[in-house]
Amino acid sequence: MVSPRRILVVTVVHHPDDARIRHRQVASLLEAGWEVTLAAPFGGHGVERPVGVPGLRTVDVTRSTGRRRMAAQRDARRVLRELGPRHDVVLLHDPELVPTTLGISLPVTVWDVHEDTRAVVALRSWVPDRLRGPLASVASALERSAERRMVLILADEEYADRFAREHLVVPNTTPVPADPPPAGTPDEQGRLRVVYLGSLARERGVAELVAVGEQLHRRTGGRAVLEVVGPAHGAAVTAQLEAARQQGHLEWTGFLPAREALGRLDGALAGLSLLHDVANFRPSMPTKVVEYIAHAVPVVTTPLPRAVDLVERSAAGVVVPFHDVEQTVETLLAWVEDPATAAALGREGHALAARELDWGVHSRAFVAAMDRLADAPR
Repeated sequence: MVSPRRILVVTVVHHPDDARIRHRQVASLLEAGWEVTLAAPFGGHGVERPVGVPGLRTVDVTRSTGRRRMAAQRDARRVLRELGPRHDVVLLHDPELVPTTLGISLPVTVWDVHEDTRAVVALRSWVPDRLRGPLASVASALERSAERRMVLILADEEYADRFAREHLVVPNTTPVPADPPPAGTPDEQGRLRVVYLGSLARERGVAELVAVGEQLHRRTGGRAVLEVVGPAHGAAVTAQLEAARQQGHLEWTGFLPAREALGRLDGALAGLSLLHDVANFRPSMPTKVVEYIAHAVPVVTTPLPRAVDLVERSAAGVVVPFHDVEQTVETLLAWVEDPATAAALGREGHALAARELDWGVHSRAFVAAMDRLADAPR
């Protein structure tokens, strides 16, 4: 009997229930018969480790956050040293894990490049201004080092220009439901829901979301509500959202597991992506936009190039200027008065998502790549 292939998946930054890691990659590997060890900061995020999942073993590691990162790196290095050699492949999901592998005898090691490592330095509020330039240079050096020593997979084809060689692109697509409910379906209270799904930070448009929520609530008399789903980053952002929630201007759930979060999209009137014009966002496809159209929800997005391309090709929404709360609200109010138009836009987006963006298709390339790596000579 052939032994199952085994993979060690490690993150010290991401939530253990991260959609890309847990619900796309790990789930696909388990379905393909792999044995998966998931090392993630369960305790640091306050979640229980899953039990009873066939083929899945979990390990709790220290969470890396803000300036408190060295303990997490030491813990990850311990896990890699102890568990890595027992697996056929090691899959890393954080750039800071790249240097932790130095000097450790490991099987083939893969780094999943989630974002523009250099550009993201500018978004970290905990990085002092005087260190942003030097740390950006360190990030570039880290990418060059990783390409020499590891196999890379890229979350977006736009990242390819940063590397010397060609690498597999595993895009942030999503499972596409076959027949989602139409956009603009009232909830149990008879309200129309506008949804934001994703992490929350200043550069992700939190101030605009709060303003949109207030105007939507006031101008519809509560007939439409903004529902915000996702974790907040930073005390100031948390305070903004909590104040708006207490005033009744929006509903904020905080983090939800991926399946529950995606379930909140079904029947929504619209999905918002009000990201700012920052370097890390320009080359990337916002995952939330993909998830909205996959669930037949029309999109209101700022004019980041990849989002514009998807919305225009799919005819699934509206592009508004950066920071333009008024135009965003006017678009939503038009759909509040005419939900059938929102539903028609949602159907257009869903059709494109089913053709091009279904994780059920892209997952096959990912699993096949891991199979090849597991079978390669060490």
